[in-house]
Amino acid sequence: MCSPSTGLVEDFFSALFFPGRPGASPRGGSLVEGLQMARIFAHEPVMVDEVVALLDPVPAGVIVDGTAGGAGHAAALLDAHRHLGVLALDRDPDAVAASAERLRRFGRRAVVRQATFDQIADLVAEAAEEPGTWPESPAMSPTVVGVLLDLGVSSPQLDRAERGFSYRQSAPLDMRMDPTGGPSAADFVGSATVDELAALFAASGEGRFARRIARAIVDARPLTTTGELADVVARAIPAAARRRGHPARRVFQALRIAVNDELVQLARTLPAALDLLAPGGRMVVISYHSGEDRLVKAAFAEAVTGGCTCPPGLPCVCGARPDHVLVFRGARKASAAEVARNHRAQSARLRAIQRIQRIQRKAVA
Repeated sequence: MCSPSTGLVEDFFSALFFPGRPGASPRGGSLVEGLQMARIFAHEPVMVDEVVALLDPVPAGVIVDGTAGGAGHAAALLDAHRHLGVLALDRDPDAVAASAERLRRFGRRAVVRQATFDQIADLVAEAAEEPGTWPESPAMSPTVVGVLLDLGVSSPQLDRAERGFSYRQSAPLDMRMDPTGGPSAADFVGSATVDELAALFAASGEGRFARRIARAIVDARPLTTTGELADVVARAIPAAARRRGHPARRVFQALRIAVNDELVQLARTLPAALDLLAPGGRMVVISYHSGEDRLVKAAFAEAVTGGCTCPPGLPCVCGARPDHVLVFRGARKASAAEVARNHRAQSARLRAIQRIQRIQRKAVA
């Protein structure tokens, strides 16, 4: 998918470094439309208490929220930690409008941009160079002390049928995070080969039915609605073999990830974000899919070993110099109480890593 253009959300209801500046809304609408969008994009952030606690020890500086959504995490962080600012990113223009409205009350402590998170290094550099951006306070600086990625699709995107993410209601087969550019899911399934679709579905867990589903989709083309695709998938899987829940769930997830190039962008973003962190800074990632979590786990393992190639259990002799340490081992899950309140938290896996301060040893004369 083509990345959307990067641009500051310059309107009078946004979270801005220049509060009160007049201008149009991100969608060309009014303040009322901005408030309506904030309500439409209402989203309960997953594991918000854990995120706030994990980013409490970081030094003064800026948290980059690479997947702002409705700005639930960002607002909670700004409320809890006065020493922090937030650079909130999202590729979805509706999420950008909602985030801008929700973060408006924080004034110069927050900025919202429409962008994919793999542009993180350039966006941070641009924000640091713009005059008058961060608050003029000794407690604040443009130093990146935290990165947050809450991956996957948000509740408003799933719940709004016209976005084409859900198999539960028939709508145009879209699935683009940014509906203003790039090929849609209908374009994707209309041009992909049986082999390409089968490989995609197999990687998403469809196992022995991946090729059967792929062949059924190709034979049924053109497919233009979510309802058509869901029906084709349901018919392709024998009733006795259907898992609990809708048989199209994994197929829709796989297509969404492919249409939005999510795993490729995540693989590019993780090392760039780790490099941006200041000493004492932390990166927190919440994933919902095994493919996402594998990438995060591998990137964190690379960071905490410094790329060491020595056999496990033996002293390092390859010269690797790790700059990070895991905040805790493994991945944390949402509490039972949160899952009961928000079932979409059930598949959440949270990992955290911290940049360490390297001790510089004096050379021996």
